[in-house]
Amino acid sequence: MSKHSRASSKFADVDDAQGTRSAAEERIEIRDESVHLGDDVQRHNSRIWESFYMPAEWERHEATWISWPHRDGISFPGRYNEVIPTFVEMARAIGTSEILRINVRDAAQEAEVKKLLGAHLPPEHLEFYHIPTQEPWCRDHGPIFVREEKTKELTILDFRYNAWGEKYQSFDADDKVPSIIADLLHLPRVEPGIVLEGGSIDVNGAGTLLTTESCLLNPNRNPTFSKEDLEKVLKQFLGVSQILWLGDGIEGDDTDGHIDDITRFVNEDTVVTAVEKNSADPNHALLEENLKRLRTMRLPNGSPLKVIELPMPPRIEREGQRLPASHANFYITNHSVLLPTFGGASDQVAKSILADLFPTRTIVQIDCRELIWGLGAFHCLTQQMPVS
Repeated sequence: MSKHSRASSKFADVDDAQGTRSAAEERIEIRDESVHLGDDVQRHNSRIWESFYMPAEWERHEATWISWPHRDGISFPGRYNEVIPTFVEMARAIGTSEILRINVRDAAQEAEVKKLLGAHLPPEHLEFYHIPTQEPWCRDHGPIFVREEKTKELTILDFRYNAWGEKYQSFDADDKVPSIIADLLHLPRVEPGIVLEGGSIDVNGAGTLLTTESCLLNPNRNPTFSKEDLEKVLKQFLGVSQILWLGDGIEGDDTDGHIDDITRFVNEDTVVTAVEKNSADPNHALLEENLKRLRTMRLPNGSPLKVIELPMPPRIEREGQRLPASHANFYITNHSVLLPTFGGASDQVAKSILADLFPTRTIVQIDCRELIWGLGAFHCLTQQMPVS
C-alpha cells in the first residue's frame, strides 16, 4: 500500500492515520470523560451534547463519501461488471456537485477507479482514501457526522456495525471505517455503544427523527435495549427531541426494514412515503399502515406532518428473489437529487414529485435495475459530510 503525504496530496492511506488517534480522543476526553457509552445509557453526561445535532441531508455538504465495490464481494454475485457502469454514473453525478471521497482497498483499485472517473470530474472534486472495506454500503458502515450549533465543528459518531444483524460474514473491516476516517480527518470520534446503520434513520435537522420498529427493535441489533433505551441514545447523540416510529419495511429488504426505502424527509415538516396501489402486492398493506401512522403524526410545535405519496416501482425479481426497488432511496447532493429508476411508469411520476419538492436542484435519473441486485440504491451507498 503506497503512502500519500497529507501535506502534498488530498489522498490518504489507513497507515497515515495511526499516529493521530490519541489527539482526537484527547479532544473527546476534554468534552466528556465518559464518552464511550458502552451498555449504560445513564452514564453519559448529557449537558455537552445539548448543542450537537445531525444536519438534514439537504443542508450543504462538504463532501459525499462512498465505498467502491470489489469483484470478490458478495453484494453483486455474478453481476459485478454489469453494476459498475451504475457506480460510475452515480459518482459522476455526485462529483459534479461536490467533493466525492471514495474508499478504495489500495493503490491498484485507486488507479482502476480513477481511470473510470478522472476524465469526467474536476480533479478538485475527486479524492481517494485507502480504507479497506468488504462491501460498498457506506450509508450503513460509514460515519455519521454531527455538528455543534455554535462552532459548527464536526464530530464523528461511530455506531457499531454488524452487517444488518449478522446476516453476512465477515464485517470487521466495514465496522472500522468510521474510526479510520476520524483519524484521517483529525475529527473527534464518539462511540454511542449501540448497533445502528445510517439507513435506518432519517432526520429533518430540526429535532425530529424517523425510523422503523422492524429494524431498530429487532433483537439481532441491540437485544438488551428497550425502545425507551434506544430513544434515549438517539436523542442524546443525534440532537433530536422526537422519534417517529413506523412499522415494517418493504419486501425483499435484507436490512429488516430501513427507513430510507420507505419514508424520507424532504424539508423540516414534509415527508415523501412509498405507497403500493396494487392490493395484491405484499407491500400494499404494510405501506398503507405506515401511511396511516404518518397522517396522525405531529411535529414538536404541534403542526401536522405533511405527507406526500411516492409510488412504488414495478415488482422486480431475479433468481426467484424479490428485490427491494424503491424510488425513496434517492440521495440529495448540493445541486441535485439522484433518483433511482427501474424502467416503469413510476419513474417519471417520482421525478415530477421530487422536482416540485426540490425546485433548486436537478433531478438526475439513473437506471438501477442492475444495482438493485445488491439490495440497495443510491442512499444506501452514500454518506454526506456536512460543512463545518
